[in-house]
Amino acid sequence: MATNDDALLRVQDLHVEFKTRRGQALVLNGVDFEIRAGETLCVVGESGCGKSMTALALLRLIPSPPGRIREGRVLFQGEDLVQATDARMRQVRGNRISMIFQEPMTSLNPVFTVGDQIGESLQLHAGMNARQARERTIQMLRQVGIPAPERRVDDYPHQLSGGMRQRVMIAMALACRPDILIADEPTTALDVTVQAQIFDLLRELQREKGTAIMLITHDMGAVAEMADRVMVMYAGRVIEQGTTAQVLSEPGHPYTRGLIDCLPELGSSAAWDGDAREDLAEIAGVVPSIWELGTGCAFRERCPRAMARCAAEVPPMFAVEGEVAAGVPHGAACWLHAGAAGAIGAIGAIDAQGPRAKEAA
Repeated sequence: MATNDDALLRVQDLHVEFKTRRGQALVLNGVDFEIRAGETLCVVGESGCGKSMTALALLRLIPSPPGRIREGRVLFQGEDLVQATDARMRQVRGNRISMIFQEPMTSLNPVFTVGDQIGESLQLHAGMNARQARERTIQMLRQVGIPAPERRVDDYPHQLSGGMRQRVMIAMALACRPDILIADEPTTALDVTVQAQIFDLLRELQREKGTAIMLITHDMGAVAEMADRVMVMYAGRVIEQGTTAQVLSEPGHPYTRGLIDCLPELGSSAAWDGDAREDLAEIAGVVPSIWELGTGCAFRERCPRAMARCAAEVPPMFAVEGEVAAGVPHGAACWLHAGAAGAIGAIGAIDAQGPRAKEAA
């Protein structure tokens, strides 16, 4: 795997806040990570943990006002997008960095055909004329599994089903073959057969162009199938990072362990032979409101292994003891790992974890 110097996108100490009637609400608090060319980073966590807000911040799509990036850097091939002009961001969005949004009807314009909407980006960014853009649009609609694309290209969004609108969004995001694709729950409205087709299409894009994918998902099965690395978020912070094997096999944070334990296992039910069915595990409680975080670890009220220190101090990113896979250390923001020798220094050496871990050292 590439070294940190080869990062295509590096996010450092990102803070996003919203102005509300109750004051300034900090929704992202010191987010640090990186994405390398040709790899898939899966971002997981419950609703309200900051996954989608992170994606919107990368593309400077946070509604302003009331929201704003308070501090931090988003370095795309060395260029800080936080400082980029609006004109520069229009060149980047949909071309160099594309996003598949979770709700297609909020992103598709109801008064234009889907062909016009996909073709617009091709004419703007790829320099195609109207005929070339239409041909490429039909090709993309066919690739994402839309039947009769020659006819559907002239349909309006309201004439398509929810699943087909989602596929239109995917076609639009992939049309210009971006360097980075941000996919926010891209297969939620699709059946399992089409999901497999979309994942195959994303992998083909990676092979052809070396596209990096940031996949936001609740589906741990998709994580196991698609991810090279996993980033777990909770209450606006990154609380665990590592390779897929590290995070899924030996989770370092109790929250990550809870997410994995909540998954049903095939063949685990004993109902067929008359025995009592085993209850599915759950994480007690809910993600706290940003007004209820207080001091210390945000997960402490739900954590079965919480201790006094968890309520007093926010844990930095520690190295999780174990094998370092392909030069990628496994880190978790949990006081359970504070006793490991050289823990903070080891994980603090990773640029992806940013300055907060180093300051804590």
